[in-house]
Amino acid sequence: MRSANVTNSGSGKIPATIITGFLGAGKTTLVRHTLEQAGGRRIAIIVNEFGELGIDGDLLKSCGIPGCAEDSIVELANGCLCCTVAEDFLPTMAALLDRAEPPEHILIETSGLALPKPLIKAFNWPDVRARTTVDGVIAVLDAAAVAAGRFADDPAALAAQRAADPALDHDNPLAEVFEDQINAADLVLLNKADLLDPLALAALAADISKKIPRAVKILSITQGKIDPGILLGLAAQAEDDLAARPSHHDAVDGAHEHDDFESFVLDLPETAEPEPLITRLRLLAEQHDILRVKGFLAPPDKALRCVIQGVGARFQHYFDRPWRADEPRRARLVVIGERGLDRAAISAALTH
Repeated sequence: MRSANVTNSGSGKIPATIITGFLGAGKTTLVRHTLEQAGGRRIAIIVNEFGELGIDGDLLKSCGIPGCAEDSIVELANGCLCCTVAEDFLPTMAALLDRAEPPEHILIETSGLALPKPLIKAFNWPDVRARTTVDGVIAVLDAAAVAAGRFADDPAALAAQRAADPALDHDNPLAEVFEDQINAADLVLLNKADLLDPLALAALAADISKKIPRAVKILSITQGKIDPGILLGLAAQAEDDLAARPSHHDAVDGAHEHDDFESFVLDLPETAEPEPLITRLRLLAEQHDILRVKGFLAPPDKALRCVIQGVGARFQHYFDRPWRADEPRRARLVVIGERGLDRAAISAALTH
């Protein structure tokens, strides 16, 4: 059964939902769950990856969900969407809207480093504005990571530290990205809520609520599961509400640098087994400040592809589908971290 608030933007325009959140927060899992509950609706997905390996797009394309055709998923891997709006996003939106059967809803999964506000602004481009609207901005947070104090720095404290320490010549970019994402949100989802006890979860929600300069609903979820009727149909028309969504980068019209981050792809032996590999990855994540690991393994005794995902020192793996006859069985990971990653040391530890 289709929920009316999932299908109607209230303006006659095709609604688009921007899903933002830091690396490993669970955005792709949320998108997959939404597709599974879509009831056959025509939903298009734009996936923006940071890195050279299309893991998130491939996970969605191979989801096996009825009605989820591969041409409904568009990958934009040429750079962060908020930096490539004119080159990538606007032409992609035009192509989707010009289809004989345009989508009924568009989900946009940004990279973990994207600032939402420049993307929201792009919806004021005349051709896009005439046909689409930002139904809502969803910020997906890794509840356990945020509760542990990562990516939630106090801007005032950072400013005071900068003033007191002449050696500190820049603000924490992770904190700025995090704050820009929650400031732009119409709904904040505390994902992986099962990793926190109820008191810690309530304290986290209260703390985040204080950081956002307007009333925004904060919900706790596990494994990206939420009723699409809550996620979609917010009718926020965010492109008309930019002033209420402050950004650290407003003064420079959304411009920002990603020079603090880098990623590389690592080919592994086909004999790699998930458990020993994860043991080594946990140690490497602590030694080398690795932020995110994701990819596929091809254990020789398994007919199914093994997906491996990691955030900091937390890793999981599962087998998602058989390898197709037209694709090579190979094990590959993309490793994402702050600039200065010791690629040689990481590669040697994982391939020897």
